Amino acid sequence: MRRVLVQQWVSVDGMVAGPNGETDVLDAVPDFSASDQHNTALLDSVDEVLLGRRTYEEFVQFWPTAEGEALAPLVNALPKTVASTTLGAAPWGGHPPARIVPDAVEHIRSRRTAGTTGTTIVWGSTTVMRALLRAELVDDLELFVAPVLLGTGTPLLDPAGPTVCLTLRDSETWPGGSLRVRYAVPAADPLPEPSTGASVSRLG
Repeated sequence: MRRVLVQQWVSVDGMVAGPNGETDVLDAVPDFSASDQHNTALLDSVDEVLLGRRTYEEFVQFWPTAEGEALAPLVNALPKTVASTTLGAAPWGGHPPARIVPDAVEHIRSRRTAGTTGTTIVWGSTTVMRALLRAELVDDLELFVAPVLLGTGTPLLDPAGPTVCLTLRDSETWPGGSLRVRYAVPAADPLPEPSTGASVSRLG
């Protein structure tokens, strides 16, 4: 069965971007060599990149001509799919264009129904990621945690989303203070309703 891996850079307080979408998280990473090395090995098992429109528009301005980036040949060679209802085409420089689908959830469901195997990776694309999580289509969540507290910005997860208990697969610390953590994502399991008069408090 096709697997879905969501991979995101986040701040320690769970933000994927600053309040105006700026790259505050990435700006706080002093050394990308470990994450590049990790993804060089990881991408051997990936056969599709799934992006939202905004992330596609950011990536296509960088990756097709990023000659000095170690990951560029791998990223550019991978088949890509963009979830968008407004794009008419999704070129990728001198490389094959991305496929456009109107709905990321239905795209993954159809690929699973068709019996395809392999791994789809989601980078950035917060709206796509949240939709796949709500639909219980994400198998693994891999977070690259940058050593910064943003205080405010765009959170990784929808505050109104369900509570999901994750299972740690593995983790490691990287030079410069960054951290990689990978979790298995089971199907969402709503919390039971508290009894009358009881209070529920959570830490973390």
